[in-house]
Amino acid sequence: MDNPDLPNLTDPGGACVAITGSGGSGALTAGLILLAAVAKAGRYGLLTRSAGPQIRGGESAAMVRFGPRPLTCMGDRFDLLVGLDWNNLKRFVDELPLDARSLILTDTQGGPVPEVLIQTGASVRELPLKSIADRVSGGRLNMVALGALGALTGLPLGALEQGARDTIGTKGGAVLEGSLACIQAGYQSILSGEADAAAAPAPPIDVERWNISGNEAAGLGALRGGVRFVAAYPITPASEMLEWLAPRLELVGGSLLQAEDELASVNMIIGASFGGVPALTATSGPGLSLMMEGLGLAVASETPVVVANVQRGGPSTGIPTKSEQSDLDIALHGFHGDAPHLVLAALSIPDCVFTFQWGVRLAEHLQTTAIVLSDQSLGQSRAIVDPPPRFDDALQRRVELSPGADYRRYEVTADGVSPMTLPGTAAGMYTADGLEHGPEGTPSSKAQDHDAQLAKRLSKLQGFDYGPHWGEVRGTGSNCLLTWGSSAGAAFEAAERLSAGGTPTRAIALRLLAPLPRRDLMQALDGTTAILVVEQNQAGQLFHYLNGERALPPWARSLARPGPLPFRPGEIVQAYLEGM
Repeated sequence: MDNPDLPNLTDPGGACVAITGSGGSGALTAGLILLAAVAKAGRYGLLTRSAGPQIRGGESAAMVRFGPRPLTCMGDRFDLLVGLDWNNLKRFVDELPLDARSLILTDTQGGPVPEVLIQTGASVRELPLKSIADRVSGGRLNMVALGALGALTGLPLGALEQGARDTIGTKGGAVLEGSLACIQAGYQSILSGEADAAAAPAPPIDVERWNISGNEAAGLGALRGGVRFVAAYPITPASEMLEWLAPRLELVGGSLLQAEDELASVNMIIGASFGGVPALTATSGPGLSLMMEGLGLAVASETPVVVANVQRGGPSTGIPTKSEQSDLDIALHGFHGDAPHLVLAALSIPDCVFTFQWGVRLAEHLQTTAIVLSDQSLGQSRAIVDPPPRFDDALQRRVELSPGADYRRYEVTADGVSPMTLPGTAAGMYTADGLEHGPEGTPSSKAQDHDAQLAKRLSKLQGFDYGPHWGEVRGTGSNCLLTWGSSAGAAFEAAERLSAGGTPTRAIALRLLAPLPRRDLMQALDGTTAILVVEQNQAGQLFHYLNGERALPPWARSLARPGPLPFRPGEIVQAYLEGM
């Protein structure tokens, strides 16, 4: 399909588009339908969203990137910006980079395009979106704009229609019929005639792909890991994980309880786990702060629990609707006393499935606390992905079913893991509290007991073989981008660009952060002559942590900046080349 206005949008390499509008305009709904249509067209896609600080309601933007291969970050710029209206655009205009190759699509009655967008050099095309919508019973401007957007980007009309059925089909026949009519009208407003629409290729129907958010993927991973009890207090941006888990836990015989606060929720999961039920809570930074005393109890009593921390901008209340990787320090060092525990970070939306499952299995097997880090940019984004493969292992809780008279719950064993008994087991009673103890569990202030139990809790984590899952290494070359968590997608793409441009670059993303797999990391860094540590926080928390662990050579540099703007591949490439 020829498109003289924006020929690059129909390139098979894909497109990056944004839909923006004020509260009630339907920008996010249009974005969700577009993402569903991308799947029906046999492509991969990623949807991120932006909103003001009010959490619910108000202006918003839906940003969708799609193409022929899996996508884990937004591009450097947007090919197409659709303005349903221009109210309060200034609140997130810096998240919508445009240039002279971009096109702005606007309604003829929508008022002037803001000057800040005109200054980018982008082209502007006006369409009578509202007038078209008014001709349809129950018509909505956002659906007309969606149809026009689909035609501009070369998506089949059938894919858009099926995307609408999948996304809003439950709202009733009249709503769906009006939406489909508007999508068709918007599509026709771009095409020269009905023949073009009929010639649009039909979407493939034999491609199995998932449309899933990071919070949903994390919940799935927790279920696959064996979690059957969740207690949590709602908090943005983690609440959707809880909403997804609540009905599904019941289907597998588990349950979810909304606690009165974070202090209650962490103690509830400790109690459930003490009773033999794998347990999890989900929160964000402010909630994690409140849980620290309880998590210390879990470490001291060697009761396995998992905390999902979906990070957001901080400190304090910070920016609840924006992403930031600034909770690494508290996850690593927030406990008082020497309290070794696990810290993991998911690298992408599909990787949330694996990382959360692995985190649950590790916590259960090693009888410890696992803090699994996600963030708003993973949790509240959606992606079209291949179904994540199932991960099976033999990791499970070591339970003593027939303890003898000499049963010692905290006996120092060769691997540091001593079998637990469950409440009600004959001869299996022991004291489990926050006081230091001897091997029987009896509180003790003896130096020898303290030393032995500290060493036990540390050695079982440091001596465990975590295998190849500690991180992900892509590419080769003496240049290296080192990162963690949600910054991995942009770093991987940046490394590909650097290599394609004649600067062979490998990218390493850490999935296991504590205990630090220092030997594996050093082997992965072998042969590098330049390293850039990429992370989305102001202080360079990973950079300083790795230096403190003597895991970085002296020539390593830091690229650290706070949110809310996500890293884009071009930004990383530029920073790397400028430092060479």
